[in-house]
Amino acid sequence: MKEIFPFVTFLAGLVLGAFGVFMLSFGAKKSREKEIERLTDIMRGSFAELSSASLSKNTDEFLKLAGEVMNARTKANSAEMESKKELIDAQLVTMKGELERVHKLMTGMEKEREARFSEIAQQIKSTAYQTERLTDVAIDLNKALSSTAERGRWGERMALDIIRATGMKEKINYDLQKTMENGSRPDFTFYLPKGFCVNMDVKFPLDSYLKYCASESGEQEAHLKNFLRDVRQKIKEVTSRGYIDQQENTLDVMLLFIPNESVYEFIYEKDPGIMDAALGNSVVLTSPLSLYAVLAVIRQSVENFAFESTSGEMLKLFGKFYKQWDMFIAKLETMGKKLEEEQKAYDELTSTRRNMLERPLEKIEALRNEKGIEIDNK
Repeated sequence: MKEIFPFVTFLAGLVLGAFGVFMLSFGAKKSREKEIERLTDIMRGSFAELSSASLSKNTDEFLKLAGEVMNARTKANSAEMESKKELIDAQLVTMKGELERVHKLMTGMEKEREARFSEIAQQIKSTAYQTERLTDVAIDLNKALSSTAERGRWGERMALDIIRATGMKEKINYDLQKTMENGSRPDFTFYLPKGFCVNMDVKFPLDSYLKYCASESGEQEAHLKNFLRDVRQKIKEVTSRGYIDQQENTLDVMLLFIPNESVYEFIYEKDPGIMDAALGNSVVLTSPLSLYAVLAVIRQSVENFAFESTSGEMLKLFGKFYKQWDMFIAKLETMGKKLEEEQKAYDELTSTRRNMLERPLEKIEALRNEKGIEIDNK
């Protein structure tokens, strides 16, 4: 387009110059006006044709150039779109894999959640069942503890469970309600080394303690005083029953079993002096845990004593065995010497003596063969 416009300007200037020369050549005004009109028409036509040709040519070139540019842009856009399509496809494949992984993960989490909910539901059912059982046991225990006789049997069963847990055997390590020579009958008698024993009482007063636990705060103080008083009276009572008797080889102390760890701690918390008062009366208060420890010590001492006694007997037997062993070794060595002498005599018989006997026999056999004397095989 820029190259066409200078050419059109040059052509217009040329025409105008020719028109000026023509105007100077003719003098007549009228003729000049007609000629001017004619030349003007010619210029208009020529200019229109030139403009039309230039415009048509420029338009074709412009459209051609525009087409080339559009084709190039289209190809570039197509290539770019193709690369973007590949990138998008790759991203879609990656997203598809991630979505599948997330789906599997969600499916696994859902299954795990269902399994855990099922397990939790089962545990809740089991807990509810155990709670019902514990409630029933608590009700039965409360009924049992409401009776003095039942409390005594309950304490006895608790003590038996602890005794059996230590491995003690009835009639070997302990006796149940064995009557003493003085007429007393303790709940348990535990046997110690060298014929000693220790007695235990398991009937413990719990009436006031149960009332204390079941009463309101305003009434608890009275029940607490009554309970501590009952404990002190129980300590004095058992000391007067003859459970400690040196003529029957009992220890200088006895055991009083409290069949509940909480009750034992409650007594120590509310009145620590009771423990000292009990020891002052040769009574050792024991809870389930401390009773287990005491019985374990008793059993260990019995086993150690039995082992020591057995060890002495075994040492005596070892002495006798050693003496007999020395005699056996001496006899065995004497026999070995005799066997060596007999072996030498035997070796002499099978070698020297045999050879000496076989030589004349060989000569006799050679002489027989030389004389041709036949042997009668009959």
